[in-house]
Amino acid sequence: MFHFIVAIPCLMVIARFLAPLRWPLWVKIALSALLLLVSQHHLLTFLAFGSMFSPEVPRSMVLMINWLFGTLLFLAVLQLIVDAVTLLLMAAKRRRLKIPASLRYAIGIIALGIAAFGVNQAVRVPPMKEVEVTITGLPTQFDGYQIIHLTDLHISRLFEAPWVNAVVTKTNALAPDLIVITGDLIDGDLETRRMDVAPLQALSAPDGVYASPGNHEYYFGYEQWMAHYQSLGMQTLANQHAVITRDGAHLVLAGITDLRAPRTGWPAPDVDEAIADAPTSAPIILLDHQPFDAARAAATGVDLQLSGHTHGGMIWGFDRIVALANNGFVSGFYDVDGMTLYVNNGTGLWPGFALRLGKPSELTRITLRQG
Repeated sequence: MFHFIVAIPCLMVIARFLAPLRWPLWVKIALSALLLLVSQHHLLTFLAFGSMFSPEVPRSMVLMINWLFGTLLFLAVLQLIVDAVTLLLMAAKRRRLKIPASLRYAIGIIALGIAAFGVNQAVRVPPMKEVEVTITGLPTQFDGYQIIHLTDLHISRLFEAPWVNAVVTKTNALAPDLIVITGDLIDGDLETRRMDVAPLQALSAPDGVYASPGNHEYYFGYEQWMAHYQSLGMQTLANQHAVITRDGAHLVLAGITDLRAPRTGWPAPDVDEAIADAPTSAPIILLDHQPFDAARAAATGVDLQLSGHTHGGMIWGFDRIVALANNGFVSGFYDVDGMTLYVNNGTGLWPGFALRLGKPSELTRITLRQG
């Protein structure tokens, strides 16, 4: 179904943009074939590498495919707008109108430019985003406590070692008290990605670096990856918690498995298990890759949930569709039955859809404040 849906914009471009142009037939056939291949690059990646999520091809090719795929999508939208306006004008003037070739060329150039900008925004080292979170009952000792929140790095052939190193350098330069990563650190198996994830070992904060799993960890050898994260100096939290102490005051940091876990034979996310035996008076921060079940976390007494997974919706307008698939949560702050939920737009994103417009990536610094 997914592959059929992504073919629809391609067929629209072929029928409404390419076909009416006065170009040689062989050129239009060749371009149509290319566009069909680009529209089905997820399927081709699956057939070639056994997964849609890790195309093991040169980075330049990943960038090119995303640029062409983005152009296809934006061109379909622009052509749809042109067709709609033309129909309205035809109805108003009561005569048939022809879309000039110059207009078709113009929207083609615009689509190429928008897609290039979208890919650039997707693959850049993200800017730092500053947010404050007020927690009722937060001990004075933790007022002003700073956390760097990273998520959805999707380290892959698109986000390779130089990009990872730049993110690590930028994170460390902010000198946070704590660093947390809410899943989807990788796309690919351990041996393929070993060199690209190596810079993560340099992440450093006084109270440590903690990571919870995302759905993509379960696609590429969950047990091996979680063990490797620990070998890089990260403490993993999968239905577990850690207690951070400062001058006798406590803060509970819990992390749970992903909703995808049971489908691959691993324990389902369990907030109750994660916070079992935690200090009863300490505020609780939960790392949960997907925001979908935030209400369940709120019911257990969690004060702040940090999530990712949605990539912020990636494109303004498209984010509404992404929100529907994630229980209404897609980007930024939400009050969920008294609990604060923060959904991070993502540090990186899935290389199969490397486009961002109006939904920028972020390296998030969270400052805790007393309520």
